[in-house]
Amino acid sequence: MLLGRSYFALRTVYRRASGVANSVSHKVKKCPTNTVMKAYIRTKNEERVDIQFQYVDSNLGLDRWFNFNRSLDDSVQQIKERIIANIDKACLKYKKRKLKKNPTGDMDEFKLDVEVMQNSEIIAPEVPCRKILTMPNVFIVVNGQSYHLDINPPTVKTLKLPNSIMAGYPVYPSKLEVEYCTVFDCEFLWFKTNELVDMAPEAHSETWIQVGTGFSYTTSNCDIGNWLKVKCIPKTSSKIGLPECAIASQVVEAGPGICPFEIRHNFTNKFVENDGFRVVTYNILADLYADSDYTRTVLHPYCPPYALAIDYRKQLILKELLGYKADIICLQEVDSKVFDADLKPIFSSYGFESEFSKKGGQVSEGMACIFNASKFQLVQSSSHIVAEELSSNPLVADLWVAVQKNENLSKRILERTTSCQLLVLESVFNAKRIVVANTHLYFHPDADHIRLLQSCVTLRLAQEMRNRQLDLGKEVSLLFCGDFNSCPGSGVFEMMTLQNIDCDNEAWSSKPNEAVIDLSLHNPIAMETACGTPPFTNYTSGFSGCLDYIFFEKSKFIVEQVVPLPSVEEVTQHCALPSIVFPSDHIALIADLKWV
Repeated sequence: MLLGRSYFALRTVYRRASGVANSVSHKVKKCPTNTVMKAYIRTKNEERVDIQFQYVDSNLGLDRWFNFNRSLDDSVQQIKERIIANIDKACLKYKKRKLKKNPTGDMDEFKLDVEVMQNSEIIAPEVPCRKILTMPNVFIVVNGQSYHLDINPPTVKTLKLPNSIMAGYPVYPSKLEVEYCTVFDCEFLWFKTNELVDMAPEAHSETWIQVGTGFSYTTSNCDIGNWLKVKCIPKTSSKIGLPECAIASQVVEAGPGICPFEIRHNFTNKFVENDGFRVVTYNILADLYADSDYTRTVLHPYCPPYALAIDYRKQLILKELLGYKADIICLQEVDSKVFDADLKPIFSSYGFESEFSKKGGQVSEGMACIFNASKFQLVQSSSHIVAEELSSNPLVADLWVAVQKNENLSKRILERTTSCQLLVLESVFNAKRIVVANTHLYFHPDADHIRLLQSCVTLRLAQEMRNRQLDLGKEVSLLFCGDFNSCPGSGVFEMMTLQNIDCDNEAWSSKPNEAVIDLSLHNPIAMETACGTPPFTNYTSGFSGCLDYIFFEKSKFIVEQVVPLPSVEEVTQHCALPSIVFPSDHIALIADLKWV
C-alpha cells in the first residue's frame, strides 16, 4: 500500500470523472434524490484511510477532486470539519478569481453543509470512521450532492507509457500498478491525436481518436507524428473504479524499416499443430551490459547509442519474439525489470505464462522461460545456482571431489554466479511431459573446463527431475536450451551429443593451472542439436561463432522445421551485432519439434 496523504494529490496521469452533478445550496435532512456519485474509500492500513470525491459548484465554476487521508479513529464530526475546511479553502480561491474578473459583481454568500448518512438517517457525530466502513449504504452528502461510499474499489495507482514509441511495434504501459484488481481485469482503450498535447494532469483534448483496445496496441505508419493516450478502467466482476489515463511524452516515430527477424517471421506465421511445438532460445543482451560507456565505446562502438538503449531494443525484442509464435521460449540475459515490466505482462496478455530465474550474486539479470498456456501447463519450476549445487548436492559429488583437488579451480568456479532454470511442462493435449532446462554458462575464453563442469551439474539436475517424472509413471523427455558459450567441438558440445568425456579430454586443461584431473563424464541421454551447428549465433566486431543451442532428447522428437538464420550480409549490414535492426549480439534459434 502507498503511504502518505499526497498519494492522490500528486498523481501525474490525467483523470476524467465519469459523471458530474450540479451542487445545491440547501440544508440536507434526508438522503437526496439527485444523481448519486461515489466517494472512493481506500483503507491504507489498519490506522489510515483515503477518502476521495469530486465536488462541483457551477455557481463558482468549481469542479475538482478532493482527497483526504484520515485516521480510522476520527469521528464523523472530525471528518465533516475537514471536508468543510478543504472545500471552503478551494471555494475561496475560486471566489477571488471570479471577483478579479468582475470586481463589481455580487458574490453570493457561500454556505456549506456536510452530513454523513446511512440510508435516510444522519449518522451521529461521535461515530468513528472505523465503524462507518462496516455499515451498508453510507453516504457523504455535501450541499445536497450525495456520494455513496465505495470501499476499496479497483484502483490504478500508477500508469505510464514508454518514452520511445515506434511505428509498427507494440506499445503498452511501461509502468502499471493496480490495487484491488488484476491488470487483466482492467479494460484498456487507446487513442491518438496529431494536435499538440497539454501534458497537465487535468488537461484533455476533444480531438482524441480511439484506435484500439486491449493491454497493447500495435502502431502503424499512420500513427507517425501522433501522440498516444491509453485509458485504463480498473474492474473486477462486481466493481468499476476510476479510469486513469496516461499520455506519451513523445510522438510516435518511424521505425528502423524491415528487420531481418521479420523475414524469419515468414516461416512462423502460424502456431505449430498440437502434436508438436515450436521452441526458441535467445540471449537478448541484458541492459545491465548494454547500457555502459564501455559497451558504447569498446564492445559495440559501431551501434548507435539510441539503438543500445533498452527502450529502443525491447520494442524490437518483443516484436521479434511475438512473431515467432513459439510455444516454449528460453531467454538468457533477461533484466529482472524487463521481465516484470515488459516480457511477463505482454506475453500474459497473449495467453502465455512465464518463469524468471535470477543469476547468483548481485546481478539483476537471469533467465526466463515463457510458454504457451493453451498448449502446456506448468507442473513444477525450480532455479539453481550452479556453484552452490556443485559444492553440496550428492548428485554431483564426483565433480566436487575432482574440483577440490585444485585450489585455483575450486576458487574460480565457486565465484561464478551461473544459474540454471528447470521446468516441467505437460502437454494439455497428450499429457506428455518435458523437462525444460535453460542456462547461460560462464563466458571466459579460457574456461572450457568451467563450462563443462557447469553444464554437467545442470544436466544431472535436469536428468534427476526427468527420472522423478518417470517414477511417477509419466512419459517425459528432456529439452536443454541456452547460451552455452561453447563452440562445436568443445567439451560441452561433445558431452551433449557424443555422451562421453574422457579424463584426458583437452577441455579439462583449457587453463593449465586449473586443470581437472582424473574425471570422466557420461551423459546417459542421447541428445542432438535441433538447429545443427550454424556458422554463428553470436556476431560482434571481435568474435563470431556458434554458442547457442537447442538440445533435445533425440529418441523422443523429430525436427520438423528449423527457421533459417540471417545471412552474413544481413548481420554485417551495420557492421555487426547489435545494430538498429538486431536488438542483441546473439541471434534467436527457432525449431519446430514433433513428438515421435
